[in-house]
Amino acid sequence: MPARPPTMKDVAAAAGVALKTVSRHVNGATNIDPVLAQRISDAIVSLGYRHNLAAASIRPGRSAKVVGLVISDLANPYWSVLARAVERVCSENGYLLVTVSSEEDGERHRLLVDRLIAQRVDGLIVAPPRRDDGAWAAAASAVVPIVAIDRPVAAAAAEPPVRDAAAAPGATLAASFVETVLADNAGGAENATRALLEGGARRILFLGDSIELYTMRERLVGYRRALEGWGDGVDGTDAAFVDTSAHTAVEAAAIVTALLGSDRIDAVFAANNRSAIGALDAFTHAGSRLPLVGFDDFEAAPLVRPAVSVVAQDVSLMGETAARAVLARLTGSAPTGSGTTVLPTTLVLRGSER
Repeated sequence: MPARPPTMKDVAAAAGVALKTVSRHVNGATNIDPVLAQRISDAIVSLGYRHNLAAASIRPGRSAKVVGLVISDLANPYWSVLARAVERVCSENGYLLVTVSSEEDGERHRLLVDRLIAQRVDGLIVAPPRRDDGAWAAAASAVVPIVAIDRPVAAAAAEPPVRDAAAAPGATLAASFVETVLADNAGGAENATRALLEGGARRILFLGDSIELYTMRERLVGYRRALEGWGDGVDGTDAAFVDTSAHTAVEAAAIVTALLGSDRIDAVFAANNRSAIGALDAFTHAGSRLPLVGFDDFEAAPLVRPAVSVVAQDVSLMGETAARAVLARLTGSAPTGSGTTVLPTTLVLRGSER
């Protein structure tokens, strides 16, 4: 049988100190005699002792120093960049990050949230799934602080917060019962569509994923707002130019391939990075292209010719903002309650919009 792991009692015996002194040391006490603290540290190293934070967190008032992050799909570069930013802030503040992917499945999402809470995480940062009734958040927020990221929970999505016209991008707005961090999806999509209109396009394809996703609904709002405000015979309500069935780059490529060479569209607004990549793939195989602007930057965007114009959101800033929000709740440096932070987007024109 394998040897049992060393205990706190073993450390106390090896260091020649009281068990209570070891307990205070491993739990961060700073008022221990330096000589004793060094003896304890040496004993911990020589024995290979590991403090059981999970067991410690069971005691009232104790923290496991763990934050849970529930995202959509870690394979998508958007989410991996965001997760890395959250992890960096958590690590700098002494917290471990546990990241899981819901794969946009509502039931899986609920089970993951329940499992993380059962593992006694201190707080949660969560991207709600596309089919979200908000029930998971109502229950979980009674146990741990929650920050919704990229999308609001269903209760907030049902009635979007009223924006103050005088508020600068990034201002905190009234929202649901959990803290929420979003990008300005509608404003970014409106700017992208307007850039295509200014380049002469009039039949602009909106290419994206399901409008069950909050981000897609908001980007469609911005797209239509640009068309309706343009005049000049452009119809912002024409559903013939809207396709929200592209969940993958392959599906996006098939949609664009079917439309190339016809007079049905004369430009593409790709409402996420996978749609933009799919459009590029279709252009490559057809040997022809249309003006294109994508939402979300991606590594290859500046490398193709012409380079792809995009609406860039600061994904790292979104992750950092969410991490700081949940840690502020945990340390008591932020008031309880709720709010929505909307981060600005930037239109980066590289030539593909013409």
